[in-house]
Amino acid sequence: MKQSNFKKGLILTLVVATAISLAACAKKETEISDPSKLGGTGTKEPVTSATPAAAKKTTYPLTVKDATGKEFTFDKAPERIASVSPSETESLFAIGLEASIVGVSDFDDYPEAAKSKPKLGSITKPNMEAVIAANASIVISGISMDAKAVDDLRAVNINVFKVDPKTLDDAINNIQTFGLITDHQEQAEKVIAKMKADRQKVVDAVKDVKQENKKKVYMEFAPGWTVGSGVFMDELITIAGGINVAADKAGWYQISEEKIIQQNPNVILFANGIVDIKSKKPLEEIIRTRGGWDAIDAVKNKRVIGLDQNSVSRPGPRLTDGLLEMAKGIYPELVK
Repeated sequence: MKQSNFKKGLILTLVVATAISLAACAKKETEISDPSKLGGTGTKEPVTSATPAAAKKTTYPLTVKDATGKEFTFDKAPERIASVSPSETESLFAIGLEASIVGVSDFDDYPEAAKSKPKLGSITKPNMEAVIAANASIVISGISMDAKAVDDLRAVNINVFKVDPKTLDDAINNIQTFGLITDHQEQAEKVIAKMKADRQKVVDAVKDVKQENKKKVYMEFAPGWTVGSGVFMDELITIAGGINVAADKAGWYQISEEKIIQQNPNVILFANGIVDIKSKKPLEEIIRTRGGWDAIDAVKNKRVIGLDQNSVSRPGPRLTDGLLEMAKGIYPELVK
């Protein structure tokens, strides 16, 4: 896989690349070793007298807790912000903070303006020297940075604010928190309103699908890897009216090909643009040509559907775009 594939790739694929020892293509992501660590909760409820839903201007000083439970007190809106997580970078840009962003991770590629920002290294263990040089008031980290990496950065007085979104609501709440911290509440509310409208559109479209008629769905986001219960991608399948055939196990895990045949999903969803490192085959081809998988309803009926890998895997402002795309793939006759 070429480096350009990673630039448009998703965090989850990088995790998998390491987990299955694909070192040749995962040079910068070798710190990720445990797919089960992808998940958690969003930021804690802000500890403040302000009412985020009603107030349009933030009242400082403002005290907020991040996902680790650490309290941050802001005397004013941070003027220099770094982000070492693609999802959170997208959120910050979406609420109008481009001018304040002084650095991003090596894999931040959306929006286009993010590509020209100074690069700060890995999403799991950023380049400490680069982060220090960025002189950021606050550094936002996401789901892929573990506790030790956060502690190491904090030990040299880097102000790391960690989020750990596990659900769509976590992603929405994080955007609200970023808007509150930076006094960009109105901009955040517009993004959130759009995301909630997207979700409601899907909910309304599939609400009359009876339980016995719900489509069985299998999601493969990297060769041989799927998503189980307890993480946002599984939640998207449920919101979209599907039944995740891999939900009997939690988190991200390697599949049993025989088990998927037995489950016989009606729809198979996969991440577009993923190519297997060893075989050089696209993920769609791998799925369609697996031994015995031609007996699966989804393959027989040509319901193997590619989704934009970033939209469904980054818990940021485009997550509901991914939800809409997923719902259209499962129920094209209902979701227009």
